Formats: sequence, structure tokens, C-alpha cells
Amino acid sequence: MGKPKVAFICVHNSCRSQIAEALGKHLGSDVFESYSAGTETKPQINEDAVKYMKQLYGIDMTETQFSKLVTEIPDPDIVITMGCGVHCPAIPCRHREDWGLEDPTGKGEEQFLQTIGEIAQKIQKLREDIMRRWY
Repeated sequence: MGKPKVAFICVHNSCRSQIAEALGKHLGSDVFESYSAGTETKPQINEDAVKYMKQLYGIDMTETQFSKLVTEIPDPDIVITMGCGVHCPAIPCRHREDWGLEDPTGKGEEQFLQTIGEIAQKIQKLREDIMRRWY
């Protein structure tokens, strides 16, 4: 069996789910594949998310990622919703959880850095959980 596919799902797939996809690839690609998607799309990834991810991790999300619908990604083994406050579509998977993250859009640098830090911690925990359960 290959690496499990993890889908990070949000409404617009422009901020939290994109950060999670980038950090999943950066911190967990040895253990799982990362994808992000939304129930709607935006024409571009949130500019602040792009700026802070470049500052903190040297990752340019505009080069490797774009806003996608849930129908445009492979069937996931694990679905993680970001805390969108919406009913996420029924996506068949082996495990589902909600990270309950507030959207930092328009809330300034401190909120963005806090959200990115929370996502990084959750990615590390997810990586450890997958190592225990899948391997």
C-alpha cells in the first residue's frame, strides 16, 4: 500500500487548507501525500498566506499550488476540515477530523503567524499518528 492521501478541506481553498497542504508536503511528505481543496475556489491563494509561508519556510505556494475543488483531487484516505463552519461534502475516507481553525484572513500578521504555527503543530502530530497507525 502506498502512502496515505490526506485532503485538507476548506470553503475557498485559498488560505488555511493551502497552508496545510504546503506544510504537509514540507514536514510530512515522507509519510503521507498532501492535497487541499474547497467547496468553492478563489482566483488566487491568500496573499498574506503566501507572504508568511515564504518568510517562515521559504515555500512559494504560488509556484506549486492553486485553488481546487474537492472533485479535482484524488480520493483521500484522511480528510481534515479546517473549521470552516460549513457542512463539508461527504468525501469517503478512512479517517476524518476537524481542526477548528479560525480563518486569519484580514486579521493581521500576529493571527496569521499563530494560525501557521498551529497548523505546523497539527501536521507534526498527524505525521506521528499516521506513522503509528499505518506503518
